[in-house]
Amino acid sequence: MTGLLVVTAVPAEAEAVRTGLTDPTATVVPVGVGPALAGAATARLLALAEAAGRPYGGVVSAGVAGGFAGRVAVGGTVLAGRSLAADLGAESPEGFVPVDELGMSPEMLGGTIAVDADPALLATLRSALPEAVVGTVLTVSTVTGTAASTRALAERHPDAVAEAMEGYGVAVAATQAGLPFVELRTISNPIGPRDRGAWRLREALAALGTAATALDALRTGTR
Repeated sequence: MTGLLVVTAVPAEAEAVRTGLTDPTATVVPVGVGPALAGAATARLLALAEAAGRPYGGVVSAGVAGGFAGRVAVGGTVLAGRSLAADLGAESPEGFVPVDELGMSPEMLGGTIAVDADPALLATLRSALPEAVVGTVLTVSTVTGTAASTRALAERHPDAVAEAMEGYGVAVAATQAGLPFVELRTISNPIGPRDRGAWRLREALAALGTAATALDALRTGTR
């Protein structure tokens, strides 16, 4: 076992994680943006490690995210109780219909559109990060950018605290490999109309480095 595989989207997130994570058995890899790329890259990394006889013991999706106003503050830390594919489905006159409500069998869906965090890993991080907000983290392929779409998404997912673009893809790869998974995010901006001037990316990356210190506690929790 080679410890944790920590997957981020971009190099800046990976560098932030490395500033806080000291576990020498952990590997931090930026794999790209979006659920498809993140999932494929994570699956390849897991397969290569297993083939080399050095399988990982757990997988973490880490990075910055947008947060739902009133549910988590900019600069705050989020732990995903589950990672959910929020825009996998179909439009209808009545609104968005999740893919698991379209009459497809579980086999056609590959299981579920939401992956729960591993209870042991989540509990360990909650203990190490008592100020973190726990809730559903949505995975989207298109970042929410209007007040109307933000309102609709918040109403559809009342337990959601943040949205990002990779968690569900990474979670599926980990689940397919039979490995425990958890998602850790820090908030750079409120979800809604895009205002790059209001983003606090530097602060969110600094917060990610601080939160990443908690990942050392997972070393004994991986298998």
